[in-house]
Amino acid sequence: MRAVIAGASGFLGTHLTHHLRAQGHEVVHLVRRPGHSSLESQWDPYAGRLDQAVIDRADVVVNLAGVNIAGNPHSKARAEAVLSSRVTTTRALADAIAAAPRPPAFLAGNGISYYGDHGADVLTEASDSRGDAMLTQVTREWQSATSPAEQAGARVCVLRTAPVMDRRSSPLRELRRLFQLGMGARLGSGEQYFPMISLRDWVASVAFLAGSGDVSGAFNLCCPRTPTNAEFTRALADAVHRPAFLVAPAPVLKVAAGRMAPELLGSVNARPAALERAGYDFEDEDVTAVLAAGLA
Repeated sequence: MRAVIAGASGFLGTHLTHHLRAQGHEVVHLVRRPGHSSLESQWDPYAGRLDQAVIDRADVVVNLAGVNIAGNPHSKARAEAVLSSRVTTTRALADAIAAAPRPPAFLAGNGISYYGDHGADVLTEASDSRGDAMLTQVTREWQSATSPAEQAGARVCVLRTAPVMDRRSSPLRELRRLFQLGMGARLGSGEQYFPMISLRDWVASVAFLAGSGDVSGAFNLCCPRTPTNAEFTRALADAVHRPAFLVAPAPVLKVAAGRMAPELLGSVNARPAALERAGYDFEDEDVTAVLAAGLA
């Protein structure tokens, strides 16, 4: 395949690039600076500048671009940047895909926060989106920005990604340090469900979707058995051989985490139903396996 990736310099984009190239695929990165080789192409989604020929030649376009959600949770400017960076890049690529003589497939990054807090209800890709939490609203607009590509007949896969657990990246990088210091804590009641996925399953599942010419729609990128926060806390404490008796009270988290509090206290009991139906087999099916892979 010829793949074009936006946001390729990030953690996930770097690993996806290595995986695709190892499989023999050609991968071109969209970069904001002048390109240094034929495998880089400069673009500016905010100014509408993009080499259409690069998209015309592609078999699949992957968008992983977006401002990191980590930062000051109380900053309105940060929240606006998180939204605009995702919607603007997605819309620019969707327009370019729609303009291609043979529209390539579009794998559009998104988040598992799309669903909002559903308590213990099992959530598949057919479940509704609820509430007005910041990231839930972001994911709705993020997904809507793919419309031009879909309307042009392109195969569109929306990647509703759960937190990717790997010790080299957030959130596991920071959590691992806290737990090793004996500062691991259950969040609130701990009864809220906390979806996640290992890095190797995220990379392999995205590559699977890129090469599967007959699947489209939304895909939950999360392990098949979603743990509660209490189960995750126990599993990580066991993995680093430290106790975790602390509790972070919900009222304190709501104040400290601001707009991000729903991500810590909301419950998303997601299942990767569409991915499994498409034929993908997970390496890491539950929290113990995900953490073992992420900490290895």
